Amino acid sequence: MELAGIHHVSAITADAEKNFEFFTHILGMRLVKKTVNQDATSSYHLFYADAVGTPGTDMTYFDIPNAGETYPGVSSISNTAFRIQSEDALSFWRKRFQTFGVEYEEVKERFGRPTLKFLDHEGSRLMLIVDDGAGVPYGVPWEKEDIPGEFAIVGLGPVTLTVRKPESTVKVLREVLNFAEVGTYPSSVAGMPDIRVLSTGQGGPAAEVHVETRTDLPMERPGRGSVHHVAFRVKTMEEYEKWDERLKRHGFTTSGPIDRYYFKSIYFREPNGILYELATDEPGFATDEPLDRLGETLALPPFLEPKRDQIEASLRPINTNE
Repeated sequence: MELAGIHHVSAITADAEKNFEFFTHILGMRLVKKTVNQDATSSYHLFYADAVGTPGTDMTYFDIPNAGETYPGVSSISNTAFRIQSEDALSFWRKRFQTFGVEYEEVKERFGRPTLKFLDHEGSRLMLIVDDGAGVPYGVPWEKEDIPGEFAIVGLGPVTLTVRKPESTVKVLREVLNFAEVGTYPSSVAGMPDIRVLSTGQGGPAAEVHVETRTDLPMERPGRGSVHHVAFRVKTMEEYEKWDERLKRHGFTTSGPIDRYYFKSIYFREPNGILYELATDEPGFATDEPLDRLGETLALPPFLEPKRDQIEASLRPINTNE
């Protein structure tokens, strides 16, 4: 069995309104689902993606208003990348970040590709990466008046895992999840080993995990802007049923199969403590809303619909209108 790449990345926000503003108005992504954290229904769960909610394009946020500051460290998903199609697009985004006062670093080559690291208003550690489209196909650009389609974000790129003991993380990626190690590139921290790149499926940035070794850092203390978990794409329902068995055979305690309605999931932690999710591509976000109305109202899966009045009463109103 082979995973198809990154499915989604889920992080934490303490301010859903500003989070919505950043990802839709500044980054130009589409809010494709406004729902709740199914494990804590008094919290919103917002999904930002491409124009049609393609698997592998969505960055999601749990709204936790009292979330404290993040103290970066190991055992973390320390960066999430977004794919763009050209160096011209990178120039466009540099100028846009200047216009909107977004904090960013200078362009730097990583694993042979131009990249641009930046932060959102809560310190989410993000990056743009130029992707030539040779691997996983691009998502569908969500074109906006001030963001031409050729410059738009077209999906998630690699996640960076920052760990103290890389061998155990790499072993799980290679021997359990069937990733292949495809190369390295220099760490930005003097004295630290090269960052290792592992790939799955059709390859390219949308199918990569970058493993960074940091022996000089404490454990991360997560808070607003930190990443909760990364999900990998399971291509078929038949394979989904086999993955839980495979993980258990390798000695992992898993969540067991969980139906999230928009996809089916399995969760487990790798040896450095990072939470992984395996998620199916099907059925997708248009299951309960027409494609042209995605994200416009509070969507609840059928098993939560009977509690809608109770759930809505527990949620603070937020404005997510374009």
